[in-house]
Amino acid sequence: MKEQIKKVVRERYAKIVKQESSCCGTIESSCGSSNSAHKISKRIGYSDEELKAVPEDSNLGLGCGNPVAFASLGEGEVVLDLGSGAGFDCFLAANKVGKNGRVIGVDMTPEMIEKARENAKKGNYENVEFRLGEIENLPVADNSVDVVISNCVIVLSPDKRKVFSEAFRVLKPGGRLLISDIVLLSQLPNFIKNSIEAYIGCVSGAISKNEYLREIRAAGFHDVKIINETSFAIEHITSSQTVSSIIDKFKIPPEKVKEIASSVLSLRVLGLKPGEATSIKRKRLL
Repeated sequence: MKEQIKKVVRERYAKIVKQESSCCGTIESSCGSSNSAHKISKRIGYSDEELKAVPEDSNLGLGCGNPVAFASLGEGEVVLDLGSGAGFDCFLAANKVGKNGRVIGVDMTPEMIEKARENAKKGNYENVEFRLGEIENLPVADNSVDVVISNCVIVLSPDKRKVFSEAFRVLKPGGRLLISDIVLLSQLPNFIKNSIEAYIGCVSGAISKNEYLREIRAAGFHDVKIINETSFAIEHITSSQTVSSIIDKFKIPPEKVKEIASSVLSLRVLGLKPGEATSIKRKRLL
């Protein structure tokens, strides 16, 4: 089942980068619309300045938050982005860490990696590199990065505990994990939980908020806390082509759709890897 999910997710994201379809509740129309992606990105926390500072083709409007905004990135730091897509957050991070810093993006979709590398060349980002790989098995050395970020990607992993364990492994002592993701306040109906289509639509793959935080702590992270959380607007759920097809397929009544949407949260979470630098990083984040 896990491999089937990965296969379908990979295929869907390959289509997205080719502008053939859309994914996740945050997409209003198609990923091919840069205007739509711009509006979505502003709504979830990106400024006009940030949107103008990176290659336009890097923003596919697939996120559910702005992890770079609360990462407090410093000059010279090494940043790893889990599920880097076309490179949007990587380029924002690169502008923060400067020429002495470095940003690594990891994505399991070859088409996304190809697009991200094109964008890096287009924007002349010499401090950014993109690696093909799965976030459950990161192609990154132990204790080698200062910060791990991710934007609405871990929700798609069928093995979230492994993702957090891998993030913990690659972080230096005192390093930090900063994530924007989707979680649940209540259980989803079984017909949605068991739907591959809903998984791709970033609904079925979500777990409860408490379980999500437990998984981060179980990986070894300390001082795990929620930076902020926001409810997902109903139009974010229903405007997704994937989710709309699920609603039609199972003939879900409008009141049930509202109930399901009200249980979906967009979350920003911080976790620290214990070590000598922890107190310094904590001061920077407070």
